[in-house]
Amino acid sequence: MASIWSYANPKKFIDTTDRVLPVLSVLALAALVGGLVWGFFFTPDDYKQGSTVKIIYLHVPAALMAINAWMMMLVASVVWIIRRHHVSALAARAAAPVGAMMTVIALATGAIWGQPMWGTWWEWDPRLTSFLILFLFYLGYMALWSAIEDDDTAADLTGILCLVGSVFALLSRYAVNFWNQGLHQGASLSLDKEENVADVFYYPLLLCIAGFVLLFVALVFLRTQTEIRARRMRALLARERLND
Repeated sequence: MASIWSYANPKKFIDTTDRVLPVLSVLALAALVGGLVWGFFFTPDDYKQGSTVKIIYLHVPAALMAINAWMMMLVASVVWIIRRHHVSALAARAAAPVGAMMTVIALATGAIWGQPMWGTWWEWDPRLTSFLILFLFYLGYMALWSAIEDDDTAADLTGILCLVGSVFALLSRYAVNFWNQGLHQGASLSLDKEENVADVFYYPLLLCIAGFVLLFVALVFLRTQTEIRARRMRALLARERLND
């Protein structure tokens, strides 16, 4: 555990992530390109949904990361509240725009997928509604960070907001299990092999998910580095103003 907490040191975090970022970026690019090309060009049309089923290679990974990005922000915020490590608070802040973009991709591709399948671009389905609320929480989280000048106060308040928003992150994942009504289908992937999509779609989907995960980690590392440097800059400017 001592070695884990050592990465709360901003310099060590930046030095370490500088070394792993090139590898993460290459792996993310390879997995995304490989998975999307495999999925869109080398898998058959579904016997019911036709070629629209191939949106699964964007929709499912984006939706998965939108939820997990918020949960990562929750963990980082709890670490900040308990341990007061600035890197964890800045990592949560860095993840928010990435998670929000994943949510937008999931909502957009879901609408494109839903229109030919359901006959409508939008339905106030429990999962869709909770996912939209999650997106609004992302916007509120980023707005709250921007509205408060003191970083520590902003980290405290956004941490509380993160705790509340986690309810909707979980609902967007398990709404189909909680409410039987609604148009949205069950999970495409499950620990229960019988609930997974067919193997011809399953393996390229796993590769796409791996690509989205690696891309998320790489972007969060990069943005966290930026947040650390921006915090240092603000501290230096504040010190100069005091000296003047």
